[in-house]
Amino acid sequence: MKNNVTEFILLGLTQDPVKKKVVFVIFLVFYTATVVGNLLIILTIKTSPTLGAPMYFFLTYLSFADFCFSSTAAPKLIVDNLSKKQTISFDECMTQLFGMHFFGCMEVLVLILMAYDRYIAICKPLRYTVIMNQKVCGILVLLAWVGSFLHSITQIFLALSLPFCGPNVMDHYFCDLQPLLRLACTDTYAINLLVVSNSGIICIASFAILMTSYIYILYFLRNHSAEGKRKALSTCTSHIIVVIIFFVPCIFIYTRPPIIFPVDKLVSVFYTIGTPLLNPLIYTLRNAEVKNAMGKLWRNRVSSHGK
Repeated sequence: MKNNVTEFILLGLTQDPVKKKVVFVIFLVFYTATVVGNLLIILTIKTSPTLGAPMYFFLTYLSFADFCFSSTAAPKLIVDNLSKKQTISFDECMTQLFGMHFFGCMEVLVLILMAYDRYIAICKPLRYTVIMNQKVCGILVLLAWVGSFLHSITQIFLALSLPFCGPNVMDHYFCDLQPLLRLACTDTYAINLLVVSNSGIICIASFAILMTSYIYILYFLRNHSAEGKRKALSTCTSHIIVVIIFFVPCIFIYTRPPIIFPVDKLVSVFYTIGTPLLNPLIYTLRNAEVKNAMGKLWRNRVSSHGK
C-alpha cells in the first residue's frame, strides 16, 4: 500500500494554551538541568585523575546516553508548546524514532554493565582489577553500542514497513512505534508482536537482570559489617529507584497491544525526561568521590579566572 503521509501532527501533552505555557516552562527547566548535569559529570570524570575506576568509565557513557536520549524528544516537546502547528516530517519522525531507541537501549545496557561492575567489586573484590580491566571495559561498551544499533535499526525497519494513508494526527509528543501502529492503514497485529518481542523483552529481561543483581549483592553483604551494609544498601536503593522509574513505564508501554490509554504520554515522560534528569543526581549527590572531584574542578576554574 502506498504511503501518502509526508508529515505527522503531534498533539503533545496538552492542547490547552495556558497549560502549554506551563509545560514549556517546566520541561525547559528539566531539560536544561539534564543537559548541565550530564555534561558536568562527563567533564568531571574526564578531567579528574581520581575517577579512573571502571564504574566512572561506565558512568561517562551513561551520562552521554542520558544527554542524547533526552535531546531526541525534549527540545521538540519544548518548542512545540510555543508553536501553533506541531508537525514533524516523516524523515524527522524516523530519525527521532532511531535516536530514542538507540540511546534508550544504550542507557539500558550501560546500567547493566554498571550493575555487573558493582557485583564484581563487592562479591569478587580480590579479582576485581583482573576481571574489570581497561580492555574488558572497552569491549563491553563496544558491545553495548552494537546492541543498541541492532535494536534501533530493527525499529526503523518495522516503522518503514508500515503504510500510512491518513489520518496523520499522532496523540503523542514524540515519534514511537506504538503511536505509529495506530495510524497505519493495515493490520498491525504481527508487527506489534515483533515490537513486543524486541522492545518488550529487552525491557523485561533487563529489569529482571538488574533487580536480581542488586538483590544478590544485598544478600551477599548480609554477614558484613553494619557500616558496609549501610553503604551498599544506600547505593543499591538509589540505583533500584532509577531502575524502577525507567523500566516500569517502558514495560507498560512496550509489552501490550497498540491500545490507547489516557496515561500513555504521562507514563512516557518518566523514562524520556525523568530518568535522564535523575541519573546525574543519583550518581553525584550520593557519591563523595564525584562531589569532591566536582568541587576541585570548580575551585580550579574559579582560581584560573581569578588569575
